[in-house]
Formats: sequence, C-alpha cells, structure tokens
Amino acid sequence: MNRSGRTQGELTIGIVGPHELVERIMLSPASAVTKAGAGVSGAGVGPESGPARRLVAAAYRDEQEAADQVVRLGAAIDVCLFASRVPYEYARAAGVLTVPATFVPLGGSALYAALLKASNSAGAGLDPARSSIDVLSRADVEEAFAELDLPTAAVHVREDSGSPAVVASFHERLWRRNETSVAFTCLQSVAARLSAAGIPVVTLRPTGSDIRVALRTAALIGGYRRLEDAQLALALVEVPALRDGGRRTSPRQSREELRLTVHRFLVQEAQRIHAAVTPTGDHGFLIVATRGSLARATEGFRVAPFADRARSELGVAIEVGIGTGRTAVEAEAHARASLGRAQAGSALRGFSSSREGHVPVPPPRLPEAGARRSRSLETLSRLAEKLSESDANLVVDAETAGQLLAVTPRTARRLLHILVEEGLAWPLPPNRTPQPGRPRQFYRLVVEQLEQRRRDEPGRRATR
Repeated sequence: MNRSGRTQGELTIGIVGPHELVERIMLSPASAVTKAGAGVSGAGVGPESGPARRLVAAAYRDEQEAADQVVRLGAAIDVCLFASRVPYEYARAAGVLTVPATFVPLGGSALYAALLKASNSAGAGLDPARSSIDVLSRADVEEAFAELDLPTAAVHVREDSGSPAVVASFHERLWRRNETSVAFTCLQSVAARLSAAGIPVVTLRPTGSDIRVALRTAALIGGYRRLEDAQLALALVEVPALRDGGRRTSPRQSREELRLTVHRFLVQEAQRIHAAVTPTGDHGFLIVATRGSLARATEGFRVAPFADRARSELGVAIEVGIGTGRTAVEAEAHARASLGRAQAGSALRGFSSSREGHVPVPPPRLPEAGARRSRSLETLSRLAEKLSESDANLVVDAETAGQLLAVTPRTARRLLHILVEEGLAWPLPPNRTPQPGRPRQFYRLVVEQLEQRRRDEPGRRATR
C-alpha cells in the first residue's frame, strides 16, 4: 500500500458532484472494474478495460463547495471527475487542482434526453423552441436542435457560468418577459431556485453513456499523468562558491567543508522526494528522481528546487538545471542545457527546466559584478579588522557580525550570504546541540582575499 492507502498500480478517481449524481456514478456498471485490471475476453479488451481503479466520493450541496471538496480529497486521488463544467471551473479558479481533472459532458445525450422530456410534456406548455439554456455552448445547442429539426431563433443560451443566483435570474427574467416557456439547467441548485419560484425547469442529467465516457476519459488522463510522472528526471546542481573559489585560491580545507555541507544538505532534501544524490566533480552534484517527484518539489516547475532552503539554512547559492527524457543520456543532456541557460549572462543565478531546456522562470539578476565584489571586500575588511583583536580564527555568525557592523542580525545574515557567494567566507558545518531550534550557523572569513586585493592595488594605480 502506498501513502494514501491505495493498492500499488490502482488508479484512484475522485468524484465531485451533488449527492444524487455521485451515488449514480459510484453504483454505475461503468465503475465496476476488477482489481486485476482489464476485463479481457475472447473478442479482445472490454469497453471498461484499463488499470484497476477505485472511486472516492466527494459530494456537495452547492456547486460553490466544489473547491472545498477537492481540498478534502487532497493527495488521495490521481484524477478528479466533476459533475459538470461549473464545479470544475470553481475548483480551477480557486487554484486547488493539483491532479488532472475532467467533467461529465452534458452537451450530448444528456441534452437530447432533456429535450425529449420537455417535448413529451408539450401538454404542460413546455416548448423547447422557446427556452433558455445555461452552461452549454451555443454550438452544442444548435447541433442538438438541428438533429431534432427544432428552430433555435427563440432559444437563449448563457454559456458563461456564474453563481446559482445569477444563473437563476437569467432564466427567470426571460420567463417573466414571456420570451421562454421552459428553462434547461445543468445546475441542481439553479433548478431548486426556479422550482421554488414556480418556473418550469428541466435539469440536464448525465445518461449512462455520459458517465461511461467520463469515467473512461478520467482513467485515460489519470493513467497518462502517472506514466508522465514516472518519467526519468535529472537535476544538475552546481555551487558557484566552490567553482569560483578554486580560481580564487581559497583554502582547500574550507572548500572541502563546504562541499560536504552541501552534499549532506542535498541528501536530506533528496530523501524528501525519494531521489538519489551523486557528487560530480569538485563543485557539482547529480540528483536522479522522477518527473512527478521533482514537479512536487518545484511547485510544478515554477520555483527552483532546494535553492531557497540552501540560501536560508547554509547561506549558499546554488544553480539548478532540470531535464527529462526517454533515456538517461537524453535527460542529462537537457539538464545540462537548462543549467547552461541558467548560468548565461552576467552573474546570473537561476533555475531552468523542461525537456527542451527552456527557462520558464527568469533567474534574478544580481548587482553588477565589479561593484558587488568591491562592496563585499569592504565588508570583509571591516569584519576582519574588528575580529583580529578578539578572534584569531576569524569565525562569526549573524549575531556577532551584526554587532560588529552595527546592523540587525537579519541584515548581517544577508551580508554573510553575499560573502559566501563571492568566495569571501565559508559556511562551517552547523554544530549539533541538544537544545531545540535551528543551530547557529558560523562562517569562516577568507581574509586571504584581502591580501590578494592589496597586491593588486599598486598595479591598478600604475595603470591609471
């Protein structure tokens, strides 16, 4: 069993709709698929073949509750099936859909059944040719009426969805003006309002074939999403401080400490998404995962994975490139291409993803490299001068640096992060203490860079 209590390989479909429809779908023959999967007979695969699936009910009293029901289902489902387009749009607008979703179509046999029902009630004065219809598209309505040889000149269609009160007022206004004789609605809440007002109304209800088509569609898109999530994905991570520090003759011991610290951090982060981490060279790491796990770690490839936590917990900037592909070679090629795009430009530190290596989120631009470097060296010089009298090891944390620079600890932490990015400081492995809370992060100042700066200054003056 997996984290949601599902059998391995089982596809879970969340059914979101009014109580009556949810019960119909749950009890329909189309939902009966054996746990073993496809029902194969001598003639081939049956109409309801596919992976074993389980239906989870999420009934509401009003379409506006659809988003809450989706939240209640959470990660327990692979795909979501809504009663109609309206609750689907409510959930999408609320931004709660984290899995593929579809809805039961009502523009086909459901509309034909409603028109037939109204025609059989002609004695009650219900004329489909003088009617109002909500939610469905004008094209679907005209196609159905043409098939039944019914005119559409006096048929009013509201394609846009809205609150039950707004949709009900659309039907009621037309009926009270004597422009319509009956209202066709896809929403049970609207039907209840119109019936209470004494307005003739016919509710569009999905037929058995509509339910079968919807369940089959949900199973297909859910299965496709599962296959897509299982696709191999690689993330290449590089640490600019390690790469650039080698050229700045930083102490080897400090570089090794930083590399081990970042490695330990990435291993902890990879365990969260069931991935594996392998060092590649002196300043890089390779993370092997699935597309689905990386998508969850990046909010759908919208934010860089691990970068914010690395900056906040370690004070280290990292560059990430993600690639997917049909083979490991193809995925790595796309990851390297995306990492190269993230590194392109002056002092760019960014994130790039996708199979083709596009950059969906522009990486932030840092200040001009020369000015930033100069300010960082001034900060290092001030800290070194004040520490030389009290700390021969030149090790500080954010609180100490704030006191020495007369700034807040938050500002000092940001300045220390910049020093790390410039190779002017190295984060030391945090000390494990029995006290609760995050351990204090200490940094070793690389004062050797100041000596290099002093050697370079006469040369610069000579060229002026």
